Amino acid sequence: MTIHQDQPVLTLGASLDDARVAVLLVHGRGATAEDIQELARQLPTGDVAYVMPQAANNTWYPNSGFAPFEDNEPYLSSAMATLEHLVAEIEAEGVPPEQIVLGGFSQGACLTTEFAARHARRYGGLLVLSGALLGPADTPRDYNGSLDGTPVFIGGVDRDPWVTPDQLQETANALENLGAEVTLQIQSGSEHTIRPSEVEQAAAIIQIALHSQ
Repeated sequence: MTIHQDQPVLTLGASLDDARVAVLLVHGRGATAEDIQELARQLPTGDVAYVMPQAANNTWYPNSGFAPFEDNEPYLSSAMATLEHLVAEIEAEGVPPEQIVLGGFSQGACLTTEFAARHARRYGGLLVLSGALLGPADTPRDYNGSLDGTPVFIGGVDRDPWVTPDQLQETANALENLGAEVTLQIQSGSEHTIRPSEVEQAAAIIQIALHSQ
């Protein structure tokens, strides 16, 4: 399965073999790794390596992330495998899981959040920007493992056309049940974008990872 595996991966900041923290950032539907790189440019530098994969045809999976999982196969499994490979590669360069921050916007946020839940362990952080766990509302959230205190920021607005406040809250509840320390921020508005206050929250989580060694 090589739908996304042959796509480029952008990097910014420190090299992985020198970095104290690695941040894996995933772009949204119809966007590019270059787009999410603009977010990385607003986040802490220094000993931080940013890793930003590109989706094939700019889309990680073709249908709504809240459709039944099978509706997005085999693209979803390929996207998950891409993240699994990149996390393993980051670890192989000497950055432990508790210094790896996962994050994304919109479709990328949905993907990284579902990945973290399915591969639950202590991460440096999880940044969920206008996204939520994948699958329909009645999806069982019986994930294995523990996020073991991983700091999580979930940000969104109350009238987003793509993700509802209920989905944001359900995601927060599921991650808390996995042992994460969750901050949920739902602001008033309808624009599907990344807000300055959310960049500040993301930066704070990265700083925590930098100073946790």
